[in-house]
Amino acid sequence: MTSPPPSGGTAPGDGRSGAPAPGDGHYGEDLFAPEHPRETERIDAAALVFDPVTTRRLRALGVGPGSRCLDVGAGTGTVTRWLLEEAGVDEVVALDRDTAQLGAPASPRLRVITADLTDESLRPGGFDLIHARFVLMHLPQRRRLITRLAGWLDPGGLLVLGDALEVPDTLDSSSAYRRTMDAMWRALRSTIGTDISTVPAYPHFLREEGLRDVAAELCCPPLVAGGPLARFWSETWTRMRPALEETGLVDAAAVDEALAYLDSPRLAELGPGMLLSWGRRD
Repeated sequence: MTSPPPSGGTAPGDGRSGAPAPGDGHYGEDLFAPEHPRETERIDAAALVFDPVTTRRLRALGVGPGSRCLDVGAGTGTVTRWLLEEAGVDEVVALDRDTAQLGAPASPRLRVITADLTDESLRPGGFDLIHARFVLMHLPQRRRLITRLAGWLDPGGLLVLGDALEVPDTLDSSSAYRRTMDAMWRALRSTIGTDISTVPAYPHFLREEGLRDVAAELCCPPLVAGGPLARFWSETWTRMRPALEETGLVDAAAVDEALAYLDSPRLAELGPGMLLSWGRRD
């Protein structure tokens, strides 16, 4: 096995030598098939943690009655349900490549579109809110797609983007946890093109699109043994195990150690968080 790099040194798209070329696979096909019996559970574990962050921000931005909303990558429908049931918006369009997991209730205010965001023929209409969480990071065309999403905003409309961002411990380059996390980012990039290196630039991208009131916030929820985030990473690493070991950054023993650590009272890490960025169309 090759020696592990410095912490974050081979994270996807970090611009340093050794980073793998982005893969041309697809989320939901080459990794994380929606029909897997535990995929809904995996997604919902993350939603338990990040939904309160997302909905608090959406409410602070004034999302509510009178709004027409697009939920991109609606997944299991947790944000879609909140928009319909709690925020009381007029209409939600839930967009995903696979909507079989969408748990949103049947409602005359809900329209479901099963489509790929990268489909150039897609014309969902104009919106007062467009929300995309943990979607763009998996798509190599992310910068062009931000332009596209901004173009679907009605005057005064909000674009709210949430993607993963990691603040790794620079003093740790060799623990099983660090090596497994680095292997995951490398495997995601080489398989489906995932890249979180440009996530901090999202506010600049929104300004380039002419949006106003641009801002961002970073949330790194607690990573505690037995908690939903620990379950999410454990299931993610377990499902990706062959790809992790193929990176050369970890072997089976290291992955076993990292998985045990996630379930141990010794767990003490600042896990990957979410950067929320937003801006408003004039």
